[in-house]
Amino acid sequence: MNIRNVLVIMRGEESHLEKLRQAAPEAEVIRQSVKTLTDEQIEAADVIVGNLPPERLPKMKKARLLQLNTAGVAAPYLALGQTAPDTVLCCASGAYGPAISEHMLAVLLMLMKRLHQYRDDQHQAAWVDHGTVRGLQHARVLVVGLGDIGQSFARLVSLMGARVAGIRRRAGTPPEGVEQVATMEALDRLLPQADVVALSLPETKETIGLMDVRRLGLMKQNSYLINVGRGSAVDQEALLAALQSGHLAGAGLDVTVPEPLPPDHPLWQQQNLVLTPHISGQYHMQITHDRIIDIAAHNIRALREGGQFIARVDYASGYRA
Repeated sequence: MNIRNVLVIMRGEESHLEKLRQAAPEAEVIRQSVKTLTDEQIEAADVIVGNLPPERLPKMKKARLLQLNTAGVAAPYLALGQTAPDTVLCCASGAYGPAISEHMLAVLLMLMKRLHQYRDDQHQAAWVDHGTVRGLQHARVLVVGLGDIGQSFARLVSLMGARVAGIRRRAGTPPEGVEQVATMEALDRLLPQADVVALSLPETKETIGLMDVRRLGLMKQNSYLINVGRGSAVDQEALLAALQSGHLAGAGLDVTVPEPLPPDHPLWQQQNLVLTPHISGQYHMQITHDRIIDIAAHNIRALREGGQFIARVDYASGYRA
């Protein structure tokens, strides 16, 4: 396909724009912020790189590739399967693994080593010993959502001696660091065995409310829950109760419902919770930003030359095809 206009609406350095120009030398690559983006620019674009605001999706007239800069895909984008079936939709799955998995590991170790308590004590000049701590050697870790992020986290914790099981949509050969792979039907069976449950799931009909009162109750006494996927996967009131009762030793949330979490929400004050404002991914690590651009450049070439796309989204499932 001849590409004449590439519209970039995500942040990018000049080196990033140059990579996109090299992917489509005949095209004009236009960088525009979402705030100043015009309908005419959207209508003229053959390729759009970045998350076009959902309310402006109908303005796409000729785009044959919409390259999202997020790994997850919100429902309005999946509707393009009906309204713009000739448009290839790709996400940025594969870009976020290193950054988010390291965040997950850092939060988990913070909880296990009680570093959050010592940090709080520091502000009070309190020299207090909080007692025994735990580690990952021989710990059982259940990774729910064994995509790029989940697999990266599995490798990290396995290197520290953990025994890892993973859950994904289809069973298959376990990736590096994972001992066994199961489907969602096995979740209730595996939850009571896990010292750590790590969620890295997109938001779909199947994942909303996944960790409800019943499933949080199935979790092992004194276990940990980490969620970096979407806040809707966890019943926050039930999680709060599980933390307050001592059933769970701790939790780490980088995602909530809603976002931002209201200042008066009790989760802010829960001592055995580490709460971050959805910052584990985004562009906080340079490698993430670079990988998103690399995926976009590859997919632009695939569109031009008829090659295979990276992280092409299946409109029916909302996952990578």
